[in-house]
Amino acid sequence: MARRLRFNGTGSGDNGCPAVHEDLDSGEIILHGTPLTDPEDISQLQHLGEGEVPIVVPRELLVDFGPKEVTRVPRIIDLDAFSGLFEKFEHTAWRLETRRRFASDEATNTYAQFVAGEPVQWDYDHPWCTNVRAQTEQGKRIERVRIVDNPPTIGQLYLLNNAKRNCDVGEDIRNLWRADADRLRLPAEDFWLFDSKFAALLNFDDDDNLIDVELITEPVAVNRYVQVRDAAWHYAVRYDKFAAELPS
Repeated sequence: MARRLRFNGTGSGDNGCPAVHEDLDSGEIILHGTPLTDPEDISQLQHLGEGEVPIVVPRELLVDFGPKEVTRVPRIIDLDAFSGLFEKFEHTAWRLETRRRFASDEATNTYAQFVAGEPVQWDYDHPWCTNVRAQTEQGKRIERVRIVDNPPTIGQLYLLNNAKRNCDVGEDIRNLWRADADRLRLPAEDFWLFDSKFAALLNFDDDDNLIDVELITEPVAVNRYVQVRDAAWHYAVRYDKFAAELPS
């Protein structure tokens, strides 16, 4: 089985070499760069085993993109603390929404209306809407990209219907086919990125209930989420145009 590798970063711009990747299952680090080939240089190396290939990378590559601790300890916050982040951010709150369903959606009256084929009676005075209006009136931006399967799940179609209300109160919601997300190598994580300074990784149980949130502040990890945002936002399509192009 192929490894699940995550690109951590490169110190060489766009030419792709050298770079650091991480095995998401084992935690092993994979480096690639210029091979060391001079026999005199190689003769000075100790413990170079058969089949091993020495490479040369800039020191800055390891400082910038190598792991900073042997075992990473997650910083978990509860859902009340997570909710407070949407009142405290200064400039931008951006989300990549990757899931196929949310248990919390399916417990609502609006979901029952949607599944029954009835007009959905969206509440424009919902606390989320009230806060979005308050934040965006201050010039802040709240944006998200929702990944959609082909064909879309019922939960994804429900959220596509919901997008008009959320955009009416100030959000900017766009959609991206999952095949395109896979082509761009976007992660499967569902997360919010606040002010490009820290990320909030949403943790769900096996029944698709949000249980808690991991706060990520390590600059290398945050930079990785910023790159994900830039790629997803560039290719995503505004919700109304995306909905108009769905097969009927």
